[in-house]
Amino acid sequence: MNTSAASPALAQIAGVPLLALPQDLYIPPDALSVFLETFEGPLDLLLYLIKRQNLDILDISITDITAQYLAYMELMTALRWELAADYLVMAATLAEIKSRLLLPRASTVDEPSADDLRASLIARLQDYARFKQAAIELDARPRLERDLFTVHAAPPPGAVQRKLPNVDLQDLVAALHEVWTRVDHLTQHRITRESLSLRERMAEVLNQLSDGMTHHFNALFDYREGRAGVVVTFLALLELLKSNLLELRQTAPFAPIQVQLRIASLPTPIIADDHASA
Repeated sequence: MNTSAASPALAQIAGVPLLALPQDLYIPPDALSVFLETFEGPLDLLLYLIKRQNLDILDISITDITAQYLAYMELMTALRWELAADYLVMAATLAEIKSRLLLPRASTVDEPSADDLRASLIARLQDYARFKQAAIELDARPRLERDLFTVHAAPPPGAVQRKLPNVDLQDLVAALHEVWTRVDHLTQHRITRESLSLRERMAEVLNQLSDGMTHHFNALFDYREGRAGVVVTFLALLELLKSNLLELRQTAPFAPIQVQLRIASLPTPIIADDHASA
């Protein structure tokens, strides 16, 4: 008969049960601290032993639970693990209750009875079980506003957030009227007739805005070209805006309109084949 098969395995290594410790194996005292991390204290270990047997806390058998607790202590002592003081105190308490239950004696005023000690231990276990369950439920709650907090930065007192107005068609027409007025003041009589290309003017505007800087709307017009040049340049700007290659900005109502090349867009090749007659 194989007696080693009946003894419990201390561990399993590569699926093979380890029934006895090697004779030449040295385990430092702090090498098995994982046992202490498994349970948060003697009450946690005692609660684990009760739940493993599917017992009710109110109906636990002090004799059985004491035997299991002491067996666990002996196992860790055999593995050269230094027991904490609170574990040893719980073991002494269980042993005292067990001895008083096995050997009943008349209780005195100064000495509590076994039933009182058992009731006190059960009350402590119930309180610990409630707090442990509450900790589990709290840990399962969302981390936001508990471990992580959203940042709310309020503006300083007296700060006014100014909303930039949108550039609409009326503002664009008003800016064009201002340019037109300046052209009338600087108009020169021309005898020759020029042929202005809309595609070429679009390419010139893109080349002028290719530096990535913001330009005034008025700076894109050459007043020496007269009304015809203004019209062609304005049509070129409208075509580029339609193609989503430019963007207009205005820092305040009635402020000068600014023109800038869109950063995310790349101008497509423009073929100079459409002409507008001056």
